[in-house]
Order: sequence, then structure tokens, then C-alpha cells
Amino acid sequence: MSRTSHWIIRRLGHLDGVLLTLVLVLLGISLAAVASASGQSPARISGHLVNIGLALGVMVVMANVPPHLLSRVGPSLYVAGMVLLIGVALFGEIRNGSRRWINLGVMAFQPSELLKLALPLMLAWYFQHNETVLRAKHYLIAGALLLVPFVLILRQPDLGTALMIGASGFYLLFFAGLPWKVIFGGGILGAASLPVVWGMLHEYQQRRVLTLLDPSSDPLGAGYHIIQSTIAIGSGGFFGKGWMQGTQNQLDFIPERTTDFIFAVIGEEFGYLGTILLVGLYLAIVVRGLMIAARAPTLFGRLMAATLSLNLFTYVFVNMGMVSGILPVVGVPLPLMSYGGTALVTLLLGMGILMSVATHRQLNKT
Repeated sequence: MSRTSHWIIRRLGHLDGVLLTLVLVLLGISLAAVASASGQSPARISGHLVNIGLALGVMVVMANVPPHLLSRVGPSLYVAGMVLLIGVALFGEIRNGSRRWINLGVMAFQPSELLKLALPLMLAWYFQHNETVLRAKHYLIAGALLLVPFVLILRQPDLGTALMIGASGFYLLFFAGLPWKVIFGGGILGAASLPVVWGMLHEYQQRRVLTLLDPSSDPLGAGYHIIQSTIAIGSGGFFGKGWMQGTQNQLDFIPERTTDFIFAVIGEEFGYLGTILLVGLYLAIVVRGLMIAARAPTLFGRLMAATLSLNLFTYVFVNMGMVSGILPVVGVPLPLMSYGGTALVTLLLGMGILMSVATHRQLNKT
């Protein structure tokens, strides 16, 4: 066996077989759904294939980075993300009324995507660094580390990403041992502050919530997305209309059907049976991730694996909820399904970290 072959085998040896299989199956379904939703557009299909190839390459690289090295980049990555977020607030580009992007010369970058991984890496490093002396002050500091990027992203405004990052931080604090009395107290305080939060929302955000309660109040405006997506999902029935046979999809009634609303395409063409299979695949990844967390020998590994697993669950729940009409439309893509390079690379970076925690367990113990 040549040195090159041996090197490749060693690199692939750090891929978790179960996770890899589940990810590849989901990406295969995604490719079929994007092809149908785009009307078999060569540009969309080839672009999606490029995104998949790039994201898988990043996943393989990340899986080969030992967790103790990953933990060291947490603080630097977090600081870089915060600097970029401040840069967005001061100099960011405005698109569709939101200041979310910063121009780096060769490309426009959305720093909030970086924080999806930088924040849990930072918090996991922080708790492991203080593992033997954890006190209430450490949870307060961790809460502040979470609150600052949450507020900056919320001001862009980007409510969907802010909520996802907030959920990610909460999961990590929970698994790090945040007391139940603090969780319940925070929940009561959050419920009591809803009237104040409502007044702070932008008009279009309030309209999304009100439209959720009665989509027919604005059927050609804010309610259009929900009405068309629920019609598509409902018309699919149990077995679906068949691939490329969805009328709502093929006749362009479903908005943003290759990105945020791709679940409506899947529901129409593959039916209830297809959506149940999809949910089962996602749950299998979450269960596998939690198993990896339970077996991780370090606090950093346990916190990262558990948080990344529940992050995936949250993204799936929010996207399917908004497409099905039970949650407001917040612009969250369906993980491993929606067209888009940045989100896919971020998700498979997370899968790579999960694989790293799973396959470097013996090294960590020593």
C-alpha cells in the first residue's frame, strides 16, 4: 500500500460510519428535491453539487482535528466573530432592509453564521477551563458571552439567527449544569417580558406573528408563504404526487422552494410517508449525537456533541414548523436540505466536530 493510500485511509478512519451514512442519505434526498424545485435547472443542480462537495471536504478535515485542538480555537474564533459583528453594525451592507453582511473585498460575508459555531466552541472551552471551580459567577459570565452576540444579531435585524444562537447558548449552559431554579426563573421572567418584547419587534416581525394566527388576513402578502406551503403539504397525501409531479411546486406557487420552503416540495411530492422518513433520519442523527456526547471523555466533547445535536433538532423543528404554519416565518433553512453554501458548510462543520469527538475518544483519555 502506498503512502498516499495509507494517509487517505487514516483520514477517513476518523469519519463516524453511522453519521456519515445518515448525512449522505439526506444529501441525496436534498439533491433530488433541489432538482425538482428548480425545474432541473443545470445552474442550481451544479451549484448544489459544488456546495455539497465543499461541505463534505470541510467535514472530513474537521473530523481529523482532535477535540483538544478544537477547544483552543474557540476564544480566537469568538473574538473574530465579535469583531466582524461590530464591523457589520458600523460598516455592513444593507440588503432588503437588514444590515447583515460585511464586504471583505473578494466576497460578502455574514458573520452571524460564524457565531453559530464560534459561540458553542467558546462556551465549551470556557466551562472546561473552569471545570474544577465552577461557581455562579461562571454562569453569569457565560450568559454575558451569549447575550452580546445575541443582541448584535437581533439589531441587524435577524430574529431567526438570533433565536437559533440563543438556543445554542442555552443548550450548552444547560448541559454545563445551569441550575433548574435559574432555568425556571428565566422562563417566568421571559414570559412576563413578552409585552415589552412585542413592542420592540419591527413591524414586519409583528406582522409575521399576526399572519400566523390568521394567514387569510393577507393572502397575497404576508400570508402567501404559509398558505401556499400548507396547500402543497396537504395535497401530497400519504404517498405524495411523485418526484417532479407536484403541481404547487412545478407551477411556481411555493415561494423560495429551493431554500427555506423546500420541505413543502418534499411534502407535496413524497407525501406524509416521505416527511416521516425525513424526520426519522434527522432524529437518528440527533440520537447518534447524544450517544457520542454520553461517551465523550472530556467536558468539552460532551458539551459540544450535545449542543450540536440539539441545534440540529431546533433548526429542523423551526423550519418544519414555519413551513407547516405552526410557527412564524423566520427565514431558517432546513438542515442538509435547503440550497445554500454557507449554511451547508456550517452544518457539516458541526458534523465534523461530532465525528472528531466520536473517533478521538481514546486519544482524549490519554
